[in-house]
Amino acid sequence: MSGYHIGIDLGGTKIEIAAFDPEGTQIYQLRVPTPQKDYEKTLNDICNLVTECQNQLGPANCVGIATPGAQSLLTGLMKNCNSTCLNNKPFKSDLQARLELSVRMANDADCFTLSEAIDGAGSNLKGTIHEVLKGTIHEVLNEELVESVNELVTEPLIVYGVILGTGVGGGIVYDKKLLQGVNRISGEWGHNPMPHFSVRETNSDANSIFKRPRRCYCGKENCIETYLSGPSLAADFHHLTGDELKAEEIVQQALQGDLNAEKVLDFYCDNLARALASVINILDPHVIVMGGGLSNIQSLYSIVPSIWGKYVFSDEVRTRLVPPEYGDSSGVRGAAWLCVD
Repeated sequence: MSGYHIGIDLGGTKIEIAAFDPEGTQIYQLRVPTPQKDYEKTLNDICNLVTECQNQLGPANCVGIATPGAQSLLTGLMKNCNSTCLNNKPFKSDLQARLELSVRMANDADCFTLSEAIDGAGSNLKGTIHEVLKGTIHEVLNEELVESVNELVTEPLIVYGVILGTGVGGGIVYDKKLLQGVNRISGEWGHNPMPHFSVRETNSDANSIFKRPRRCYCGKENCIETYLSGPSLAADFHHLTGDELKAEEIVQQALQGDLNAEKVLDFYCDNLARALASVINILDPHVIVMGGGLSNIQSLYSIVPSIWGKYVFSDEVRTRLVPPEYGDSSGVRGAAWLCVD
C-alpha cells in the first residue's frame, strides 16, 4: 500500500515500530528488546524492523524516529542520550545510508507531545476551554476584557508534554506543529535546577528528603529530573525509611495509609507543582499532557493543579493537566507524524 507512515520509538528497553494510514489509524506494529550498550546492533535491529514492515505493506518514503536524545546541530552527532551508546554517533546519517530512506528524527518527549497534540489528549480541549472562557465572559462587564477573552478562545493551542519515567523530559507543540528550537532542546525542563524550598524549613521530614545528595547523570546537581524521575522517588523513600521500593510500590503504600509513603508522595507532588509552575510562567500552555510510568498516578491530576496556583504568576490558572490518550504508544505515533508535512 502507499501513503502510509512509519514511526519508530527507540526506548531504553524496547524498540517499537508502527505504521499508520493517512488518517492516523494504526495498520502495523511490532516491538523488540533494545540491545543494551550496542550501537551497531541497535542500527541493525531498526533496519530489520523497517524491512519487515515494508515487506508487509510495500515501499515507504520516510521513517520517523523518536530518540532518547537529540542531534547536535554543531557536529551532526547525537547528544544528551541516556542510552549512552548513541552519544557522539552519526545516528541519523547511518540510518539513512542503510535504509536508503528519508529519516526524520526528534527526541522521545517531542514525539510524545506531537502525538498527543495532533489527535490525542491535547487535541480535543478547544471545546472545553471555550466553555470555560465563555463563562468568564458572562462574569465580566469590561468590554475590552471580553474582547481579549474572545481572542483566547480562537488562538491556536499550546500543548506542553511531560515525560515522567526513568528520566524527565518535555516537548512543546504550537498549533499542532512541533517546536524543536535553535539548539534542539525545546521543552527540556528536566535539566533545569529545581526551584528552592525555603518554606520547607519547618518540615523536618521534607527537609531531610530535600537535603539528600542529588547528582544527575548530566553532571549537574539538583536537576528537576533528580526530584521527579521514578528512580528519584524510590531514592527519596529509601533515604527517609531505609527500605527499597519501586515508585509504583510507594504509591500503593501511600494509598494504603503508610505515613512515610504519604510524606514522600506529598513531597513529590509539591515538587511537580513547583516545576510545572515554572513552565506555565514561561510558556503559558493551554494544556499539559503527562506521560511516562509516573503519569499513571491518578491523584497527580487533581493534587498538582490544587498546589501550583501558589507558584504561578497569575491570579488564576486555566492550564489543564491531563493524562495521555495513547500512553506508551504516543512516542511511536508522534515519530510517524514527523513524516507528515
